[in-house]
Amino acid sequence: MSLSDEFYTLKGYQMNEAAELTSAMEDYLEMINRILEQKGIARVNDLSKMLNVKPSSATKMVQQLKEFGYVNSEKYGQITLTEQGKTAGAYLLYRHEIIHRFLCLLNHSKNELEQVEKIEHFLDRRTVENLKRLTLKLQNKSR
Repeated sequence: MSLSDEFYTLKGYQMNEAAELTSAMEDYLEMINRILEQKGIARVNDLSKMLNVKPSSATKMVQQLKEFGYVNSEKYGQITLTEQGKTAGAYLLYRHEIIHRFLCLLNHSKNELEQVEKIEHFLDRRTVENLKRLTLKLQNKSR
C-alpha cells in the first residue's frame, strides 16, 4: 500500500463519505431538535436567532432538510420533525452531549461549546461511543 492510498485532505475524506447530511444541515437539525425539546414548537425565526443566522438562510436550510425528508414545514409556520428527523436529531443531540462532557472533563471546565461545535461533525458513531465509555471511566476514577 502506498502513501497516496492512505491520506486525503479533509475535503477528500468528506467526498469519500456517503453522508447525506452536511455539517450545516446537522447543525440546523440538532438545533431544531433542541428548540422542540425546550419550547415544544420551532419556527424559522427561533432557528435563525439560536444559530445567529439570517431568517432567509434558515428558511433555505429548512427547505433542504424538508427535501431530504427530515422535517415538515409550511411557509411562515411551524417546523416539525419526521420520524427520520427525530431519529437523526436525537443522535445529534446525544453526540453533542457526549463530546461536551468529555471535553469538559478533559479541560476541567464547565463549557466547551465552541470546541464541540467545531469537532462534532468529524467523529463517527464508534468514536462517540468510545468517548462515552472513556468519559464514564474517567469520571469514576475521579470520584
